[in-house]
Amino acid sequence: MDHRKEVREFLSTRRDRITPDQAGLPAYGGNRRVPGLRREEVALLSGVSVDYYTRLERGDLSGASDSVLDSLARALQLDDAETAHLFDLARTANASPGARKPRKRADDGIRPSILRLLDAITDAPAMIRNNYFDYVAANQLGRALYSPVFAEPAPNSARFAFLNPDAPEFYVDWDKNTQELVATMRGEAGRNPYDKRLTDLVGELSTRSERFRTLWAAHNVRYHRSGVKRLHHPVVGDLELTYEAFELPADPGLTLSTYTAEPGSPSADALRMLASWAATTAPPAPAPRTESADL
Repeated sequence: MDHRKEVREFLSTRRDRITPDQAGLPAYGGNRRVPGLRREEVALLSGVSVDYYTRLERGDLSGASDSVLDSLARALQLDDAETAHLFDLARTANASPGARKPRKRADDGIRPSILRLLDAITDAPAMIRNNYFDYVAANQLGRALYSPVFAEPAPNSARFAFLNPDAPEFYVDWDKNTQELVATMRGEAGRNPYDKRLTDLVGELSTRSERFRTLWAAHNVRYHRSGVKRLHHPVVGDLELTYEAFELPADPGLTLSTYTAEPGSPSADALRMLASWAATTAPPAPAPRTESADL
């Protein structure tokens, strides 16, 4: 990925979305040539010179201090995820050439204790994905819930969402879900800009999906930690579930996600039906690759 281009497009798209009124500035007449703030207005709000901000927006974050980045984040009204992304971009800009390599990742092997934890979660779907958006393990109910995804030879949430023609039917809020997915991927790319496997995934999706290309160009970033997921399951119909995502600190790059339904709701009834179907009909899960022993 072109780091300077990433910085340039991220800052310019953040600037374009904020009006002078939202920033508490006078509009100086109605004949404005930009949709959002001018560079000089961002510089004023950030407490830096126009020349210095222009250098930053041209893609050069080298040497930018934490205080400058904090001021810039406030001026552009960045949320927590966007602020972290800005700092990630600056970290890459300030890294020495020898340090510019993929950050160390855990491989896809799952520790036996994590597999036992998955199996112990019996009333809620639970899955583990890596930072390449591959599903690398799941409990029985998790595989049943995402059976259209797990039907693929290499289950990957991003490839399924953008390349499988059944995805818009499975994800009731497909437009919203794909926006959130790309925003999560964008944050991951900011943390690991030299990861070839991730770059290859982005390149593949950009080549094969116009929807992905459009969303990727927006440079939106967000955390994907909790929320509501609406699915249309091919066996039990519609479900509305609350998801929680937990990063596994001992396993960098792995995230555990669980799904629950409101007690007494139609979705809770559908989950029970799904559990019965999984116990009697679903094929056994292939054994995931595990580490030889817990550390």
